[in-house]
Amino acid sequence: MLHVLYLAGVAAFAASGVLAAYRANMDPFGGLVLAFAASISGGTLRDLILDRRPLYWTHDWVLLTVIICVGVGTMAYLRFWQLPHKSLLVVDAIGLSVVTVIGARAAIEAGATPLAVIILAVLTGVTGEVIRDVLCGEFPPLLLREDVYAIAALAGACCYLLLHHLGTGATPAAAISAGVVFALRMGAVYLGLHLPRPQQLRPRGGRPDGG
Repeated sequence: MLHVLYLAGVAAFAASGVLAAYRANMDPFGGLVLAFAASISGGTLRDLILDRRPLYWTHDWVLLTVIICVGVGTMAYLRFWQLPHKSLLVVDAIGLSVVTVIGARAAIEAGATPLAVIILAVLTGVTGEVIRDVLCGEFPPLLLREDVYAIAALAGACCYLLLHHLGTGATPAAAISAGVVFALRMGAVYLGLHLPRPQQLRPRGGRPDGG
């Protein structure tokens, strides 16, 4: 069940890569490159940090097939239909929620400390998005422009870690934690929520140096 959930997250990130390539006016090859970059970058970084060999995607033909099929299918959709409003943000939120939770589980299975579990989970969730945006020429990446992106991943990682220590089953814990990430991210998107920025914390009428 968890593997199916992970494939769903990878598929969402693959679609987000193609959608980002479409907005950046890339050709189909660029779309497939971004589909793979968005899908496997986070897990690859996690496995390298944990020194896990071989890398998870190098022996999972199902995962690679899903990325290719979703990438080609998304490009075919865009060939005949218009890009839905906020579609990139929605599929990106799905990928973030699932991949973050899977990253937390992988770190726990590797025997990482609780703090390391949270860090690795967040890195697994956000790395693909950062690389995707950089390849599209978007700077700063979405992660650095939208506060409730990494924060949502952080909340989901903490939730999964807590549920794991409470003895909750792997599948319910993953579903609940992924739901937390998705709800926070999409709530921020549709309600326009973000953390206070430095200029918003400045005293009214004062200068940055307090004068």
